[in-house]
Amino acid sequence: KSFANLPMAFTDELDWPQFSEITGFLNSTIGGWTDSLYLRLRRRNRCNHRDLQNISQNGGSSGNLLYLIKSLARNQLLDNPAIVIYATIGNDVCNGNRDTLAHMTTPKEMLSNVMQALRYLDSRLPNGSHVILTGLVDGRFLWDNLHDRYHPLGQLNRDVTYSQLYSFLDCLQVSPCSGWLTPNETLRNLTSERALQLSNVLKEITRSEKFANFDIFYMDFPLRQTAEEWRKMGGEPWQLIEPVDGFHPSQIAAALGTSITWQKALHEWPQVLGKENPFNDQIEAIFKDQGGH
Repeated sequence: KSFANLPMAFTDELDWPQFSEITGFLNSTIGGWTDSLYLRLRRRNRCNHRDLQNISQNGGSSGNLLYLIKSLARNQLLDNPAIVIYATIGNDVCNGNRDTLAHMTTPKEMLSNVMQALRYLDSRLPNGSHVILTGLVDGRFLWDNLHDRYHPLGQLNRDVTYSQLYSFLDCLQVSPCSGWLTPNETLRNLTSERALQLSNVLKEITRSEKFANFDIFYMDFPLRQTAEEWRKMGGEPWQLIEPVDGFHPSQIAAALGTSITWQKALHEWPQVLGKENPFNDQIEAIFKDQGGH
């Protein structure tokens, strides 16, 4: 019975989309709480119930998103408009190669990939949809806050730090991000520089491109604001990183990021979220809660 959930865990790539920042719908019991764009949209308008899709994978960059995006399920003529969050986070600059800089997405490639994805969305999304392009993260946060802390494997005997873990993964050439998970400060800075260049590509697309079936917006990846919010709540920055892999955002970071994204949309692009449904209470009375999913 200990391994009964393994098939589901493997099909989700050991991720938890049911607790995630955008499509989370279950209460989390794994080191945080669940707050998501979907849950907030559902509260705002109960007609959003079960209308969510998580089209992603570990390492999803602008290049392989061109294939993933084809699993989008939306009828352009019969369905309501969609809200699409396009976020590669760090995957366009993260790789495990020795010459990591040479394998990062270039600004020219980023422009080509994103424009191909947006044209595909324009051919599939109902008219009146919205697309939010999310900038890349500044992954120096990882080394700065974790390198001298003990990894869970080393907490008992105080013998394995994240710095040592990163070096071990790099030695095996299986590092999730050689450019940021490294003691080489110059390389970390160069990786962040490329990430910023790619974010600027997304900003420029938002500023200069128009599409027939959706409007388009840009927001920075909200890690800095997330860290500030968590500090105000008495938390430490390292708690925003998943402790086992020392790389991905933790459950807490996902929940806090939701609030930042929601507030930005609410104040700057309220048309994206739609109006509150005055019949929410009646809908809930008839259909009950149904568990949020």
